[in-house]
Amino acid sequence: MAGAAGCIAAANGQILPSEIKRYPDPATELDVYRMTDPAHQSWLPASYQRAVSRRDSFIIYSSDRSGSLQAYRMEVKNGQSHLLTRAQNLVRESLTLAPDEHNFYYLDGSSVFLASASGVHTREVHRMEDGFQPGRGFSVSEDGLYAALVEQKPGLSRLRLITLHTGNSQTVVETADPISDPLPRPRRAGLLYRRGVDELWLVNFDGGQNRKLRLAAGGIGPAVWSADGRTVLYLNFPADPKQLNNLREATPDSNEDHLIAATSQFINFARNGDSSVLVGASGSKASPYVLLLVRAAKRELTLCEHKASDPRIVAPVFAPNSQRIFFQSDKDGKIAIYCMVVEKLVEETEVEEK
Repeated sequence: MAGAAGCIAAANGQILPSEIKRYPDPATELDVYRMTDPAHQSWLPASYQRAVSRRDSFIIYSSDRSGSLQAYRMEVKNGQSHLLTRAQNLVRESLTLAPDEHNFYYLDGSSVFLASASGVHTREVHRMEDGFQPGRGFSVSEDGLYAALVEQKPGLSRLRLITLHTGNSQTVVETADPISDPLPRPRRAGLLYRRGVDELWLVNFDGGQNRKLRLAAGGIGPAVWSADGRTVLYLNFPADPKQLNNLREATPDSNEDHLIAATSQFINFARNGDSSVLVGASGSKASPYVLLLVRAAKRELTLCEHKASDPRIVAPVFAPNSQRIFFQSDKDGKIAIYCMVVEKLVEETEVEEK
């Protein structure tokens, strides 16, 4: 099975030409780069995955441009894409770079695979038990030692921890409530995960201290760890529709929770390398923008229009060095990936070599 899934681009020499198109944004006149052709569908991985290399030289993404959904590596400078997989049932949100950036992980059906970012080698590292299917969520710890995976079957959802170098796995949490979006805690042996619709829970790798976080009242949008693992940044959707969606920060160890800033109706967001600047996509129909939020000043700067039919698909992310943002939209046809250079607006952040 691993051999079938690992038929690779290097064997057939498949390199696809650049599809990059630059244009001035109608709202701000800032340069926007459409990285993929909207004649076919292309997607970034889940916003909490590692999709962009540390030095911003390449990205991994999924696309049906070759006739089936597969993973690709795109060189940011020249736009060339390299086909990396021949998956049967690729889970597009699951792609994530390993810390060394020479390899990446992905889900294909009921298996987790490790593949080289050049597409030369592929091997299966975990297969789900019969009866289980992948749920919403797969991620790899920052040290590359563990992966968190949601598995589900009717009436049951469970959170699994995989030791990547051995392939051994264990169940950390099992419940009738739907589990999603597991995030290993940086520098600690813990996992943040979503339970149900509007609850965030934290659990140790061994299943101990499984508890619901005390957060502000209202709905919960995307959540992400700070770089040091001390706090969780998340979007809060107030029950009162007259109030603005706001970004908040929770400290699990002390049960503290405080406001970062109100937003122009952010529907999703991501942080830069040191959490000093946040990028978000507005869900406002009147102002369908991608915006930067400078945390210290609590001020927003409009970057461009996204005009996505559903703002939830925009899911903007920073490059690790904070010098570019990437997002996706179907405003020009099918879902395509877009990029903006923000080096004149956001200071470069240090990137730790792995």
